[in-house]
Amino acid sequence: MPFIVSWHTLLEELEDLPDDAELVTPLSHKRFQIGDIQEHRVIIEFAESNEKRPLQREQFETLFQRIKGSDGRFNLDRLPPDGDPYPAVLSLHPRFEINEDAGVIIETDEPTTSSRVDADSTPASTDRTEPDLDVYADTLLLVDALERYDVTAPEELETDTLVNLYTLLSDVQRNANNLRQTVADVLLGRLHHDRPVSGPYGSVQRTTRRNRSLKDDDEVLETLEDAGIDRERVMGVDRSKVDDALEVTELSESDVYEVDESEYVRKADVDEEVKETRLQGLKDQLAATDGDEAEELREEIEDLEDRIDELTSFRTGAEVGE
Repeated sequence: MPFIVSWHTLLEELEDLPDDAELVTPLSHKRFQIGDIQEHRVIIEFAESNEKRPLQREQFETLFQRIKGSDGRFNLDRLPPDGDPYPAVLSLHPRFEINEDAGVIIETDEPTTSSRVDADSTPASTDRTEPDLDVYADTLLLVDALERYDVTAPEELETDTLVNLYTLLSDVQRNANNLRQTVADVLLGRLHHDRPVSGPYGSVQRTTRRNRSLKDDDEVLETLEDAGIDRERVMGVDRSKVDDALEVTELSESDVYEVDESEYVRKADVDEEVKETRLQGLKDQLAATDGDEAEELREEIEDLEDRIDELTSFRTGAEVGE
């Protein structure tokens, strides 16, 4: 595909960007927005300094040709100084993407899904609602417990407090994993293989896990024998058959197994009634908070969220937003 076609496709993609969308350079991790789109150049404006810079069409063409001339793969560390806005913008083209882990921008055979996160992709409403999820209730109880007890010194806590903490941690882990799997199932249908997609807190990528299971025993043995492998070389001890044999002999488990025991704590029971009572108390306490105290609490929460947002922002060169 000639550059002129790719250039106009890129301009169309830039035209479709929301006005407040941001990109991030892959090397210096500077955030910028598209200020103006012209036939021969693109004007960008850096978020922190408000500096405006023109990105010339000729430079995009040079990068385009270098990618083509390197088997569709160009190392970002070969960019000239201050040149990393170019691949960040070019990656919005549906056939170019940045792999920041590998430090390259590549051309793809098929259009890629957009890994852009628009600045306006977050819900417009700031109203908080209580989700009907087990993990939400358990997390609220856990946060309450973490605020009331000094878990940095667990050896100083009473045993019943440690039991409560362990129970809540276990419940949060289980319910979070269930919700995590549900979210993963939905994401699986939206991700291309090896194509990272980013959000404000991190990045996900579709990968393949390879599992193996042997075919029918006779088929495997016959196949190996045809290849010149004697069946005795692959015959081994079947653990299930050994266990069956132990049941009908005088042998003990230690006669045929190396046994290594380790002790651990396991959650035995959960008092859901006590949890519900405490949870309702927390909800009532929050609902009853008003006036200056409530306003201060909201401001503290907003400040905390801003700090969390800043600390956990995932920066990649081709993705929009953080």
